[in-house]
Amino acid sequence: MTIDPRRPGAATRKARMQITPVSFNLVSFAPALRACALALLFCSAGIFANPARGGLPSTNVAWVAAATDADVDAAFARARADGKPLLLYWGASWCPPCNQLKATLFNRQDFAAQSKAFVAVHVDGDRPSAQKLGSRFKVSGYPTLVLFAPEGREITRLPGEADAPQVMALLEAGLAGGRPLAAVLDDARASRPLSANEWRVLAFHSWDVDDSGLVSAGDRAGVLAELAARSPLGDSETSTRLWLKALAASDEGKGLKPDAALRQRVERVLADPAASRRHMDVLVYGAAAMVKSLSGDDGSERAALSTQFDAALLRLQNDPSLSRGDRVAALGQRVDVARIGQPKDAIRPTLPAPLVQAVRETAAQMDREISDGYERQAVITSVAYLLTQAGLWNASDALLKDNLRKSHSAYYLMSQLGSNARKLGRNAEALRWLGQAYEQSVGPATRLQWGASYLAALVDLAPRDAQRIEQTATRIFDEAARDPAALHDRSARSLQRVAGKLKSWNADGQRAAAIGRLQSRLARVCGGSHLGPPERATCAALLPSQI
Repeated sequence: MTIDPRRPGAATRKARMQITPVSFNLVSFAPALRACALALLFCSAGIFANPARGGLPSTNVAWVAAATDADVDAAFARARADGKPLLLYWGASWCPPCNQLKATLFNRQDFAAQSKAFVAVHVDGDRPSAQKLGSRFKVSGYPTLVLFAPEGREITRLPGEADAPQVMALLEAGLAGGRPLAAVLDDARASRPLSANEWRVLAFHSWDVDDSGLVSAGDRAGVLAELAARSPLGDSETSTRLWLKALAASDEGKGLKPDAALRQRVERVLADPAASRRHMDVLVYGAAAMVKSLSGDDGSERAALSTQFDAALLRLQNDPSLSRGDRVAALGQRVDVARIGQPKDAIRPTLPAPLVQAVRETAAQMDREISDGYERQAVITSVAYLLTQAGLWNASDALLKDNLRKSHSAYYLMSQLGSNARKLGRNAEALRWLGQAYEQSVGPATRLQWGASYLAALVDLAPRDAQRIEQTATRIFDEAARDPAALHDRSARSLQRVAGKLKSWNADGQRAAAIGRLQSRLARVCGGSHLGPPERATCAALLPSQI
């Protein structure tokens, strides 16, 4: 799994912050320090850090902190008693797109005013037991915003990547007696009449982070295209948005075959500044995917489309009404479009010189201008990744190192430094940064995730360092044994990743003794009295005795 920190998600647009910190590439992704191995430079909370009270997302909203079923049940009881919907925000302190929400949405006065109409619940994925809630609400990617009716029915998932005013409009529509999305979707597909607000909810729903099982990832492009075709002809904005989302989700045209009419619709959006601004969230996070879907293998058509997309993205990049994060994302898509046809892992891509210069200047501008700690965590990590996509590796390293002392979650930046070093073949340096990132990571779920990434890098880059591999795995299992939610959601996936790497490390049977000792450590995780049958089964499958 890889990360694209530009997106309010990560590991590419579709996976959003379901991340592996060792490897940076999107969405997927996803984000106070515990130990101070590198002295005060890395221990500082950061001169730009501004965490809200008690780790809550903002100070202007009456957030309810929740980490257990009992916490959430109490919040729903309050929602029912007050006759209010409930808004659940699932995030993490390190997650760049979560910090983007804090800098652009949660701190708005109109959001604070709107929050009086719902019960605002914050689930920090790193609070003890919080990962258990991930399975309950079918959320895995940071950030996720889910709006529930007072009695607990899910209404919709809000698009954290959309412009803040658009999110506010969608939230208002959901608060105005919105029906559950499942019912709305069923009616739309059965050609039953829907209100304009219901079509808007379908068009703005955060489909790419919906883990509820409403629509499978493989069917998403086809369902969105079906909805676009069924939407009222007079509602061109809704229909266009659905078509754009279908293209962005179509995996280079698989499952969706664009025709001339659809190409013309897209070209009209690109040529119209007002239309491209209305659909900016789809364009700045899906332009390259749309170019591939629309052009197929036609090189001349791809070149023409790339030019049109670049012009629209350049306007958005220079639009002062957009957040810095969205303007950086627009520049990032310009780079992605320019890289089409080149190897995805190209270290030194061939790009137009003015575009490379724009990346340099934007990086310097963002570093110079940003004073908000949340915005800095979101944007600087994105810019650092963008510099690598433009082949400016030294500039990326310098930016990250300079921002270590300014970040409230410096371990995230250390992981990026490790990823940069690894991609450039500097393996020892990569392991140093990844080890430091693990040392300084905070919170049980994050430490399991960062530990899994460090161990994976050790197995890949230093497989003969048996002592360090065994010590790291032992530490991970010991920490997991103290975490009551270690076998839930992303923590369980982290442990599965550790187990998979250990199995590959012992593929020749030469490390059987070390594996035996680690199985004993893992038994402590599996032997907890709080575990139910599903968790025990998950644990038993990690390192079976026969390997």
